[in-house]
Parts: sequence; C-alpha cells; structure tokens
Amino acid sequence: MPVPKNFVAQPYAYHQEIELEIDTLTNLGNGLGRHEGWVVMVPFALPGERVKVRIFRNHKSWSDADLIEVLRPSPDRITPTCQHFGDCGGCQYQHLSYAAQLVWKQRQVKELFQRLAGVTLEVDPVHPSPETWAYRTKITPHFDRAPKPGQPFPFGFKKADNMRICDVLDCPITTPAINQAFQESRRRITAETAAGKSPFKRGATLLFRHTLEGVVTDHRAVVTERVGDLTLQFRAGEFFQNNPHVIPDLVEYAVAHAAASGARFLVDAYCGVGLFALAAARRFERVSGVEVNEDAIFHARANAKRNQRGNVTFLAGVAEAIFQGLTFPGADTAVILDPPRKGCDRVFLDQLFAFKPRRVVYVSCAPDTQARDLQAFVEAGWKPVAARPFDLFPHTRHVENVLVLDPPA
Repeated sequence: MPVPKNFVAQPYAYHQEIELEIDTLTNLGNGLGRHEGWVVMVPFALPGERVKVRIFRNHKSWSDADLIEVLRPSPDRITPTCQHFGDCGGCQYQHLSYAAQLVWKQRQVKELFQRLAGVTLEVDPVHPSPETWAYRTKITPHFDRAPKPGQPFPFGFKKADNMRICDVLDCPITTPAINQAFQESRRRITAETAAGKSPFKRGATLLFRHTLEGVVTDHRAVVTERVGDLTLQFRAGEFFQNNPHVIPDLVEYAVAHAAASGARFLVDAYCGVGLFALAAARRFERVSGVEVNEDAIFHARANAKRNQRGNVTFLAGVAEAIFQGLTFPGADTAVILDPPRKGCDRVFLDQLFAFKPRRVVYVSCAPDTQARDLQAFVEAGWKPVAARPFDLFPHTRHVENVLVLDPPA
C-alpha cells in the first residue's frame, strides 16, 4: 500500500507493527497505551490487553493505530452482537461487557472534570439503561452519492474511520419497528434505482423516528412521546431524547435537585419543547422555559396546554439577552440547562452568572464541553456539589451527565 502524501514518518513508519499494553479508555472510546513512552491510540482495544497494532498516523504527541490481534484479552471482552461492529462507527463498546461500560463511563466523566476543569469531584455511578438493545427510537441513515441502476450502493452510517459509509442491514440498538421500516426503505430505493426512477439526484439522509404514531419518516411531521405523566408533541426531525427507558429517571433526578435548592421558581434554559419545565411544574410556584428556536417554543406552549401546566410559560429568547423578560428574582430561582453538544457559549454564561440563580442543574450530552464550562463556573466562584451520568446510549462511547452547582457564598 502506498504511503499517504501527508504521512509524518516519525516516530513510526507507515504500517509499522508494534506490540503494547493498553492502559485506559479515552472518552472517544479508544484504547490508549504506551510504546517506549509514546502514546498510541487503538480503537477496539481494551484496558489490560496486550495487542499487536499497525500504525497509520503520527501526530505531534501520539500515534493512531489499527488493531491487528489481541495477544492477551481483557476478562471484560465479549463477543459483539452486531455483524457490523468494528466497521460501522455507531458503536464503540459492543466488545466490552455492559457492567464494564458503566464503570469506564463514570471514570471518564471524573477524569474529564479533573483534566479540563481542574476539579476533583466524586461522580456517582452511572445510571444504567434498563434496555441495552433495541432502545434507540431515532436513526438517520444515509448514502453519499446518487444510486445508479444496477449498481449496489452503501446505505447506512459512517464507518468507524469516519471516511465512508458502512452498508448496514440491521441495527440491534434501535427498535425492531425502525429496523423493519429501514429495510423496507432499502428495498424500495433499490427497486426504484434499478427501474431508473430514483428520486435522489445526489446522496441523502433519511429519518426513522419511532413514536406513539409508529415509525415516522417525514422530518416536518408532528409526533408524540410520553415521558412519565407528560404527553409531548414536536416535529419528528427536531431534537428529542431517544432512549425512552432512561429519560424519566434523568428528568426526575434533574428536577429533584433543582427543587431541593428551596427555590420557588425555575428557569429551563435551552428548553426545547418543554420537557424539564413541564416535568418540574408541580414543584415550583412558576416555571419559565427559554429557547431561541421559535418552532420549539410553539410546541412547548401547546404542550403546556395539553398537560394542563398553567404555571408554566415559554419565552422565545435571543442569544444575547436570554433572560430578558423574566420576572423571577435570581436568588429565588433554580436553573436547568440542557444545551446542545457544543455546550454553553461565553455570552450565555456571563448572563447566567449575572442572573445569580440559587442553583444550576446542568444536563449535558457531551461531558467534555460540560467540563470546559465547569471551569468557567468554578472561576466565577460556583461550587459543583453532585454529578451523575445516565447511560442513554449503551454500547457507544456517549453518556449523558447531570451536574449540580451552587453559587458563590
């Protein structure tokens, strides 16, 4: 195989094979070991294993390698369930026992806080998912190019190398109804392509969302989910948590810690269609949800009426004045944050600190950006008092984390 033009030939030659011990797992799901003091990242290798690997990229302070052979396996290594594991990039941990997955996710959250925020905090054990297979209620498979008559085309998810598409026939972490609808779509698109009637001129991303209406494929369709005693509607293509087996417990944990502050009022920032705000309504005198997405606010207001939460209002905010229009005194208000994966920007954090709430409960799907934001909280005098991860995505590297913070004394 020719050496890539941009390959840096130090400290290893291209495709040089070495043996090393794996010491830990990174939060990206890669095994990390050291060879003669040099860090080597190896996907699908587990801590405690001795492995043979092949170098394919050298960075300034580490190298990337492919796993060739496990010379001494970890006792936590198991046989993956999915036929696509190792090729499809959707799962990173199917070869790791579920009990061990939970241990490592807890450790990774704690280490991120230490490394990125300089904070040593006791992180609670990860709340497990009652269902570890067939739990996922939304997938977005895709193909990169327009299908041509008589030619097969990969249709599925990004490969583990993030460069190409893995042709996925079945996904065991998603619901059987979604798998059935996905396979029917594959057959239909293949047949249309063979007949020269494909509607796709280029690649496409499809949606399969399993809700109370069944499997929905229209991004603009309004769909319904139940969380505890709430009935919530939203557009199928918009964000909504997609492991219904864990979400009620995560919501209860966040709301309970917000209420335990003794605050009379609650602000749900990044409120989406109102999940946390409506779940918290019965524990606070008044609740306001704030969101910059006006379509989400429309559905949040409708959800408040649908669930008879008369003490909840929703405001369409603007990023530079997110708390404008609130009448709650900060000292008597708790705030729940559930930002997107990129976390909170500095403009938002400065507004939050100026508001001076009694407590902040920070829900995050990306503990690395949460840890970055934690540093800003600590620099502003805030104190983290509790953290608990929730395993919304078994067999993947992803984990949701809830962080509870109290203001400066």
